[in-house]
Amino acid sequence: MGIVRRAPRLGRLLPRSFYARDTLEVTRDLLGAVLVHDTEEGRTSGRIVETEAYVGEEDSACHAAAGLTARTGPLYGPPGHAYVYFIYGMHWCFNAVTRPEGLPSAVLVRAVEALEGLDLMRRRRGVRPDRQLTNGPGKLAAAMGIGAGQNRADLTRGALTIRGGDAVPDSAVRWGPRVGIRLAAELPFRAWIAGNPYVSPARGTPRGKRRAGAR
Repeated sequence: MGIVRRAPRLGRLLPRSFYARDTLEVTRDLLGAVLVHDTEEGRTSGRIVETEAYVGEEDSACHAAAGLTARTGPLYGPPGHAYVYFIYGMHWCFNAVTRPEGLPSAVLVRAVEALEGLDLMRRRRGVRPDRQLTNGPGKLAAAMGIGAGQNRADLTRGALTIRGGDAVPDSAVRWGPRVGIRLAAELPFRAWIAGNPYVSPARGTPRGKRRAGAR
């Protein structure tokens, strides 16, 4: 049985200034925003319910730790663009680039609450419980048709965008360690909306609030 959904509230496009800030601030403020992707097959959208920060060359888990390369170029800016990469030979992951140009960092969108285009998402992902359509970074990318073609996309205009949504109160936000990585996993750089069924099934996560200091 599918989850009952309310109609999406799509606000204004988030401006570039939204992204050109402290990465952990953007990590928190993306919660509740709506990721939208318009393709030839149709529109899909989802309310962002889980995010994870990767902050600069000094962050050993951030791809920018390897320095500026052809792959990591999008991380260096400008902010408000997509950084999409392939992992494990099977999954795409979508990130929003943050901080001023030249300061490589991004927010990985780990999970969204599916809003629009559910039939299209089901076809792309196969028949499964709806809460499993987008409750992980690889899952949401597959469901929403995000791949190599969206790398470097301008999130402030075009087919792949992020719009304002319903505000999430601080009381509903939780912070904990990053998951699915080995280096610097203990940093409390992952944020999520407490109790949302679309949050990825991470285990052993402390329910702490923000946060260690960020650069």
